[in-house]
Amino acid sequence: MPTDLRTQKLAKLLVNYSVFVKPNENVIISGSTEAEPLLLALYKEVILAGAHPVLKISLRGASPFFYKYAKEHQINKYPDILEDMIKKCHKYISVASESNTRELTTCDPKKIAARAKVTRKITDLICNNKPKMHRVTTSYPTEALAQEAEMSLVEYENFFYNACLQDWKKLGKQIDKIKSKFKENSFVHLIGNDIDLKMRVYGNFAKADKGEENMPGGEIFMAPVKDSIEGTIKFDFPAIRDGKEVTDIELTFEKGKVIKASASKNEDFLKEMLAIDENASYIGEFGIGCNPKINKFTKDLLFDEKINGTIHLALGSAYKENVPEKEYPSRQSSIHWDIVKDMKNGKIIVDGKVIQENGKWKI
Repeated sequence: MPTDLRTQKLAKLLVNYSVFVKPNENVIISGSTEAEPLLLALYKEVILAGAHPVLKISLRGASPFFYKYAKEHQINKYPDILEDMIKKCHKYISVASESNTRELTTCDPKKIAARAKVTRKITDLICNNKPKMHRVTTSYPTEALAQEAEMSLVEYENFFYNACLQDWKKLGKQIDKIKSKFKENSFVHLIGNDIDLKMRVYGNFAKADKGEENMPGGEIFMAPVKDSIEGTIKFDFPAIRDGKEVTDIELTFEKGKVIKASASKNEDFLKEMLAIDENASYIGEFGIGCNPKINKFTKDLLFDEKINGTIHLALGSAYKENVPEKEYPSRQSSIHWDIVKDMKNGKIIVDGKVIQENGKWKI
């Protein structure tokens, strides 16, 4: 089957724009066999850029087998070989593609959490190591993802490429304009249906994802001051992690920490995640969706956190680039779990000024 021309365009965009590959750089291309057409297109583009591709391929069924049968010494084995490879590379392109979005549903969450603690340094090397490592995360349209989004594969492919293949420089200017409203120690009030949250944010460290961190991009993200969040929020959309769908999540915050948590489905799993470590019950990221081509919930966070007219909060780790350097060690966690909230019946107020109301910008 010939490769979709849009796949080739996406590969060019990722290599030349998102991580701006240069001659003689080592570039990790990570993904599963489900995404073979995009992985091959990326390989070719890295070669054409004069760089050196390093393929890291995962296999269908490997992860659930590992979490079912791996013994304690295997769970606790630090992947030093992978660390060595990452340290010798300059760019990392990750392609998420699912053949079964729920393959980890019956796996022991304690094993998954324990493994996440062991591999946290690897995540840090990939996500928080600029300028030594620039990375981008994308996806590839599969039947499983289309089914989760309640679309046919053709509909989902059109949705996927429409969200990715757009004028990022033009959209980036619009996103930067919104980002400029957040200053050092800005006071943010989120109010509306099932939400009344107040927080201080490191607005001077806010970042705009213009397709450089994620593809599709289209968000502003920043870190709240750790102990500043007060109030309650009930999320409209389900949160999915490790194959488990947690619905109707409601959180109450006091001095930045979740002091009360409930859900109508998989509440026990939610509470297990909050208890993984000291920082799992704090918010590491406050983000705002800004991608005009994403207007539908798909159960794929890569897209859902970019939905125009939404915000998202991430339990756990803050990104290194979002906080003062001296604070970063105290903002790490084994999880970074984004949960999306619809603000089409709400307001985003920054330093006393409404910048968004009912999902419409007032800038």
